[in-house]
Amino acid sequence: MSCSAVAVSAMLWLASGSSAPLQAAPPAATAPASVAAEPLFADIVRRATQLKAQTEAYRKALAADPAAPAMPLKDLAGFEVRIGELSALDMKGHLTLKERGAVDDLKCILRGISQDLPDKLAAMQAATTIKAQDLALRDMVYLLNDNVEVITAPPTPPA
Repeated sequence: MSCSAVAVSAMLWLASGSSAPLQAAPPAATAPASVAAEPLFADIVRRATQLKAQTEAYRKALAADPAAPAMPLKDLAGFEVRIGELSALDMKGHLTLKERGAVDDLKCILRGISQDLPDKLAAMQAATTIKAQDLALRDMVYLLNDNVEVITAPPTPPA
């Protein structure tokens, strides 16, 4: 008997001796469909991107002295309105995903961002020094950036 025939025989003998039933591998989890191209979510991304650019421009225009009094921000009233609109759209996105039965993190993140935007805006308004104003603006930039990234990032399968 050749070596390969002995090896095949041994493999068959060992495989037949197993008492544990073979189990099928669990089905691979699939990633949810991306919502980034849907009109509501594309609008959120567009608005958050524009507001982030405006917030970064505010930071660049701040005085160099961190102890100086906070500076008035150009078109703050319009900025406030647009933040409120974005917050409402984020909540609408959350509710849309909830109605679809989404189980991924995006719906929860959108709700959190919706709730955080007014808080970050209030911190911007309450700043009394350039240092505090810069910190509040930086936090707003991070939140607006997160708003874009959570929607545009490729979806991942649930854990």
